[in-house]
Amino acid sequence: MPSASLLQNPRILLTSQTPFHRNLRHHIHTPNALPLQAPLSVTTSPPKSSILEIQKSILSQTQKASDIASEYLARIRQMEPRIQSFLHVAEEEKVMREAEKVDMKVERGEEIGPLAGVLVGVKDNICTKDMPSTAGSKILEGYRPAFDATAVRKMKKLGAIIVGKTNLDEFGMGSTTEGSGFHGTANPWDLSRVPGGSSGGSAAAVSARQCVVSLGSDTGGSVRQPASFCGVVGIKPTYGRVSRFGLMAYASSLDVIGCMGSSVIDAAILLNAISGHDKLDSTSSKHEIVDYASDIISKDFTNSSNPLKGLRVGMIKETLGEGVDAAVTSSIQASALHLEALGCVVTEVSLPSFSLGLPAYYVLASSESSSNLSRYDSVRYGNQIAADEITALYGDSRANGFGSEVKMRILMGTYALSAGYYDAYYKRAQRVRTLIKKSFKDALDSNDILISPAAPSAAYRIGEKTNDALAMYAGDISTVNVNLAGLPALVVPCGFVEGGTSGLPVGLQMIGAAFDEAKLLKVGHVFEQTLQNCKFVPPLLSESYGSDSTQ
Repeated sequence: MPSASLLQNPRILLTSQTPFHRNLRHHIHTPNALPLQAPLSVTTSPPKSSILEIQKSILSQTQKASDIASEYLARIRQMEPRIQSFLHVAEEEKVMREAEKVDMKVERGEEIGPLAGVLVGVKDNICTKDMPSTAGSKILEGYRPAFDATAVRKMKKLGAIIVGKTNLDEFGMGSTTEGSGFHGTANPWDLSRVPGGSSGGSAAAVSARQCVVSLGSDTGGSVRQPASFCGVVGIKPTYGRVSRFGLMAYASSLDVIGCMGSSVIDAAILLNAISGHDKLDSTSSKHEIVDYASDIISKDFTNSSNPLKGLRVGMIKETLGEGVDAAVTSSIQASALHLEALGCVVTEVSLPSFSLGLPAYYVLASSESSSNLSRYDSVRYGNQIAADEITALYGDSRANGFGSEVKMRILMGTYALSAGYYDAYYKRAQRVRTLIKKSFKDALDSNDILISPAAPSAAYRIGEKTNDALAMYAGDISTVNVNLAGLPALVVPCGFVEGGTSGLPVGLQMIGAAFDEAKLLKVGHVFEQTLQNCKFVPPLLSESYGSDSTQ
């Protein structure tokens, strides 16, 4: 296992394609970064899989599924008034009935699914037939779909219990969850800070252990950035790996359903559950599904001094320059040294088209949202404003139902698609997208994975960027290119920076080749299991339940 001295937040100046030689550690300094240590006085054992622990307890009958469900429901009752992760929490009686069914199966000796007794939070833009699904928008307030999204249906089939619908920026358009049409969500690490977005509710719920795992959606970083802000694991799969049927469309060529958990194994198990081709989604892939979890569970990588020997890792130069907090840069470079100590060969790589991704993304995403959101006319479903004529009904209902950010993006997208401007904006953005795909392909031809920060800063204060849309959009610089290229990416907590009462978590983003989630999950698992002196449990949770209450 690597020495803890390697993880003291180094900040090194690198040249392109220069290896991380060990003698460079003599030139380390640490601006505004906290030592990678536990924020509380707790042991720092590696994170365990909550899903596997639950399965073990239920099957051995040392703990009932109903008792586990009761614990999580109690935590929701206590935490929810302060964090507000959910837009809708399932009825306790229903959750307990589902858990009791699992207990009865075990007592009868029947087989149970890999998610039996596991409480899952589902982002509220993913359809659930027995709960409201609003996408965080007033225009869909009270809407209950007649069907489950494919991802939800698959989880239920494997025994999962849906505990509630998590908060989000309206229709996934935002980076803070302040853009919800109903209420904001607080970051469990510091209640005065945002949890990220748009899947901020899903990340906060996992961080505060209000649910075991959660589903989010990722159009430009909406799983990965909140995972970084809240100190949890988040994976955005390859486009097409998971069916989008039942996901309310924002930008159809970019949207994917992703997974969040408190460990890499939990994220891997959940991804296994929801992956696969779906005839209801023409963009879902028939590519072979690997059993991500068993591949890393079956091997003890931590007993080897070089468990990742020979793995080629490229650190993206453009993600560590201007606009990225120095303390975040320090944490990412510390993580690069940690990977090197695990046997990786780490070099700096340049993706010249990387800076073009942000404007191209916002042109394409806004254009697609302009088209997708035209379906919300308040005639077939949604809240309707009475009017004497149909045009007024459409206009008044949409004006009253949509929030300001959604309206702005619809207007931007409509403009970019209009006659006379299509070539200048939309067509040019598509050309940039092609360049970005090529630059990623070239980089991944010579590297196994690429790494970068998940976000240029740790979580910032609520309201800090509300009136500065460009500053908020700039926070997506590290993530949007991955969506444009359709690649998988994993975020794992890698350290802390100053802020809050005990530091704020920072996430390391790992990017892989298309449909190579297995490699990312293996590397992420080894990374988190060997990262010393870190425990990503927010102070709020430990204050309420004690340091040994949960992993």
